[in-house]
Amino acid sequence: MNRTYLGEFEEIVLLGVAVMQGRAYGVVLMHEIIEQTGRSVRLNQVHSALQRLEEKGMVKSEVGGSTAERGGRRKRLYTVTAYGQRTLQQIQEVRDNFWSRLTSLLKPAFG
Repeated sequence: MNRTYLGEFEEIVLLGVAVMQGRAYGVVLMHEIIEQTGRSVRLNQVHSALQRLEEKGMVKSEVGGSTAERGGRRKRLYTVTAYGQRTLQQIQEVRDNFWSRLTSLLKPAFG
């Protein structure tokens, strides 16, 4: 199976975009990642990951309307593409397989 591999941070950003269902943009993604992971994240890191994911074809972006809370500036909104969804599914399958194998090894032996 031909897979595209992501680094851990790109995977987290891609998951964040998927969860936000079309409402994802840099600042809100940064706050979501901080909240969910407890790690320190800078906006430029999120933007870099979004750019890499867009270059790989896993997310697409469009410029939204201007908003008063942003001083009239427009947001670049991100959504996950079908390719990005397939990649997330493949990542989950691999992780689930490893976790299920590990769980069976960690079960106490009765006997």
